[in-house]
Amino acid sequence: MPSDLLRQVREFIHRHDLLSVGDRVVVGVSGGPDSLCLLHLLLRLQEEYRLQLHVAHLHHGARGEEADADAAFVADLAREWGLPATLVREDVPAVARAHKLAFEEAARRVRYAFLAHVAGRVGAAKVAVGHNADDQAETVLMHFLRGAGLAGLRGMRPATPLSEYRLLPQTDRFPLPDRLPVLIRPLLSTPRAEIEAYCAEQGLSPRFDRSNLDTTYFRNRLRHELLPLLETYNPNIRRRLCHTAEVVAADYELLIQMRDWAWDQVVREETKDAIVLGRAEWRAQPLSLQRALIREAAYRLRPYLRDVDFVHVEAAVEVARAGTTGAQATLPGGLALTVGYDMLTITDAGYEPPPSGPTLPPGTAMPVALPGRTPLPGGEWVLEADLPPTWTLAEVTGNPDRWTAYLDAERLEGPLVLRTRRSGDRFRPHGLGGHAPLLKDWMINARVPRAVRDMLPLLVSGDGEILWVCGWRVSETAAVRPETRQVARLRFCRQQK
Repeated sequence: MPSDLLRQVREFIHRHDLLSVGDRVVVGVSGGPDSLCLLHLLLRLQEEYRLQLHVAHLHHGARGEEADADAAFVADLAREWGLPATLVREDVPAVARAHKLAFEEAARRVRYAFLAHVAGRVGAAKVAVGHNADDQAETVLMHFLRGAGLAGLRGMRPATPLSEYRLLPQTDRFPLPDRLPVLIRPLLSTPRAEIEAYCAEQGLSPRFDRSNLDTTYFRNRLRHELLPLLETYNPNIRRRLCHTAEVVAADYELLIQMRDWAWDQVVREETKDAIVLGRAEWRAQPLSLQRALIREAAYRLRPYLRDVDFVHVEAAVEVARAGTTGAQATLPGGLALTVGYDMLTITDAGYEPPPSGPTLPPGTAMPVALPGRTPLPGGEWVLEADLPPTWTLAEVTGNPDRWTAYLDAERLEGPLVLRTRRSGDRFRPHGLGGHAPLLKDWMINARVPRAVRDMLPLLVSGDGEILWVCGWRVSETAAVRPETRQVARLRFCRQQK
């Protein structure tokens, strides 16, 4: 079995286009069986591909003398095999504390930053690491248990640009190159047992990392406890998980193409601080793309995020679909999705959307022409009012435009005025049984955005009653009923420029 490993890995490299002739490759070598096997195989392929190999080893500042011995082993190995090497020690526990990360996650981010830094320094476009098929099975299962979407269930890929990873912020310790290398995994389809057999066959003596036995680490618990249990249900569970990753990865590529197309249709504005989606355009997308667009917006605004989980995305989808103006859904990284009249804004939590409809300067009061046109200050909006000769109750109750209102014309005590709110205003909203709460309290309960409350137009009768909180609700007095004989139609329209 192990004698065929070189052929298998060569075919895997060819199938996934992992290497090109003349490549300069940084090889991450811990000293364990995976990385030792990888380096040995690449040495055997060196002449065929005319590879320029560079060994890189990161001492994590943990495990004491064992880690020191690992570093010495890698240094001696590189000298013995005639390869240049970069060995660096980093205090990963301190990094984990500083960035409030679990040790495993901090180690991963520091390690990839280190490998990218070394690649930039030696001019390598590729970084090779020793992840194998068992690692892939563990990764897929781990992501499944944590509630990942398709991006997580595809596991690791044979080749991944390091630019897609959430690395630690740029530091003087490991300054990153302008162009990050591609991470390649030539052993990704190779089971761990075959790697260990290959090392034995080739007379290689890898180091043993005792921390791999520590089941306080989540991955180690999967490896030593859960996967052996699952193998009692399906002896081929590891292979099945790897196959799942391959299928999901291919499907995910299709989804990404569709998401990128939808992004161009849906996004109205994108800055480093906020992304604005057209609400109607977003709602027209299939559910899968609705989720993908929200997730992508979060990643673009917070590149360091590793996961945007299902619960956050589903809450945001629900609010975006059914929420009223001003409604918010929390996203990771201090972000929130905020519903506007015709848009969805993803930005810092606490954001209030700017007015998207007609507004008046606070303190304004102006007569309304009925019938006629009443231009609003600023010249952008006009209130058009008429008395349609024909109408139906279905037309009134089915009105889809919040900025158009139908009122019972015979109940309008003139002259009508358009004004902003005043202290002590009360409002008798239709459907509240004649109750007249303070307008201030009603606006809060109706979730009228705080930013627009002082500027929202109110249609007021000659006796001072609020007939329409424009864009939100008509009053009990002015509501159209089956016995209504004549309606007044009032609609705000943007003036043509």
